[in-house]
Amino acid sequence: MANKSMGDNRTRTSVSIFIVAGLCFFFYLLGSWQRSGVGKGDSIALAVTKSGENCNILPNLNFETRHGGQAGSIDDSGTEVKKFKPCRPRYTDHTPCQDQKRAMHLPRENMIYRERHCPPPEKKLNCLIPAPKGYVAPFPWPKSRDYVPYVNAPYKSLTVEKAIQNWIQYEGNVFRFPGGGTQFPQGADKYIDQLASVIPIQNGTVRTALDTGCGVASWGAYLWKRNVIAMSFAPRDSHEAQVQFALERGVPAVIGVLGTVKMPYPSRAFDMAHCSRCLIPWGAADGILMMEVDRVLRPGGYWVLSGPPINWKTNYKAWQRPMEDLQEEQRKIEEIAKLLCWEKKSEKGETAIWQKRMDADSCRSTQEDSEATLCKSTDPDDVWYNKMEACITPSKGNGDDEGLKPFPERLFAVPPRIANGLVSGVSVESYLEDNRKWKKHVSAYKKINKLIDTGRYRNIMDMNSGLGGFAAALQSPKLWVMNVMPTIAQKNTLGVIYERGLIGIYHDWCEAFSTYPRTYDLIHAHGLFSLYKDKCNFEDILLEMDRILRPEGAVILRDDIDVLIKVKKIIGGIRWDSKLIDHEDGPLVPEKILVAVKQYWTVGDDNSTSTR
Repeated sequence: MANKSMGDNRTRTSVSIFIVAGLCFFFYLLGSWQRSGVGKGDSIALAVTKSGENCNILPNLNFETRHGGQAGSIDDSGTEVKKFKPCRPRYTDHTPCQDQKRAMHLPRENMIYRERHCPPPEKKLNCLIPAPKGYVAPFPWPKSRDYVPYVNAPYKSLTVEKAIQNWIQYEGNVFRFPGGGTQFPQGADKYIDQLASVIPIQNGTVRTALDTGCGVASWGAYLWKRNVIAMSFAPRDSHEAQVQFALERGVPAVIGVLGTVKMPYPSRAFDMAHCSRCLIPWGAADGILMMEVDRVLRPGGYWVLSGPPINWKTNYKAWQRPMEDLQEEQRKIEEIAKLLCWEKKSEKGETAIWQKRMDADSCRSTQEDSEATLCKSTDPDDVWYNKMEACITPSKGNGDDEGLKPFPERLFAVPPRIANGLVSGVSVESYLEDNRKWKKHVSAYKKINKLIDTGRYRNIMDMNSGLGGFAAALQSPKLWVMNVMPTIAQKNTLGVIYERGLIGIYHDWCEAFSTYPRTYDLIHAHGLFSLYKDKCNFEDILLEMDRILRPEGAVILRDDIDVLIKVKKIIGGIRWDSKLIDHEDGPLVPEKILVAVKQYWTVGDDNSTSTR
């Protein structure tokens, strides 16, 4: 018996050594597979690998787990892995819920045809979206702000259409972004300086911003160095690939439009909203679009309108529009702003700035003959696919904005929604504990993937963001996190995330996300597959993750072991290399971590393509 026991121990030791060696080799590949603009190893990754890999990655982990299966050795014998084929090359830039062909058959009034319209299940592509031939990793930030490789988004139309406005220029094998815009051809920096003479941009009071009709998002790109993070959106329309350019530059952006459906953001989320020649009819339909901006604008927040009809008396000839039309348009905007209790702070040149009063509710109650209609909905954050209403969202009952700390203090301060007991099931103590937990988790992630802190991953997504603890623990000028709040989440905490000075969006992961392919460098998800296991197909979620993840991008999934084993099997058919790892607290914890790297491949690398 003793000899048999010693033999078993030697066997287990050999297996453990083999697994650890395999893990070291895997993360060696993780470093070496990052590619530069010429298809060779990324300079950051090369520096990591040349300095020698630390194979003592989470040394307390035991890969022979004991919960419903073994993380180190999963027996898939007898079950065949489904291999997903590449889609046809024409789908390189496929956006399932903003499909251009489908849009042409939809109503055009109120921009309905530019809103989200997802395909039915039987028409979903069940294949892998290929990268264009020659695709390369984006430049690291801040170089990416000014340069994008041409092969990644080979669309030159904006270089001609917006040539005199300094949006974008084509130079050899790259696009250059001089920082100009329709309303700021001399550069976004000077334009922001003008805004900063009225708006307290530098002191941390203004942290979150919304850019409607953002173009290539130069406004958001240049706000970054002032510690302001902008959520930019624009439709997928004749301005080809504008949101794609924004994300290739490393600027937060989504495909979106102000049409008939409420924006996918919580109430009282933004410190500032902005429209620079965005062509949105603000005065139309009784001001319904301005009322929607008012819903998401925090009391004390600012609204910037730059371009027509501001200062119409001077500019109507240059704009080639009738003076009477412009006069009436501005009259309506001023009238609605007064109804919303926005105070005009400045009008200089073609730019006007309003501030939403802190006491907007009491302001409206004192207005003589006020025509304000208050919204009857009890939940101003219930927005997913819900139609806009021509009513004003009451400011009270959703937090204390006067108690909001300046950034970066607000990142870990107790958010007003939690301090005032407005988030069911979340106390001050549980919020603070959540922060401690995510600092610990992120510390473990950085030991697993040593590239997280190097700037290699700029665009990061958290698919099930909770209280925003993952993004807060990662906070760095080198990166930003798109915090996604699943519409089926038990607790709606996206408002809390914005009160922390972070950004995010509502989304249902049974559908495609509002972005272009290959726009995120790292994707994180905690408990997402457990949340959706009875709601939609895991394959669909993973194929969507693959669509929006860059080649050689990384994935970190944290979930129950039984769920992750199912996920890992599907991953085996979508050209990811993956590894299942124990929880940082040891093998007895049922929650595990699955890390993966998307393989590099492009159009033409595999002749076997889908028939779709």
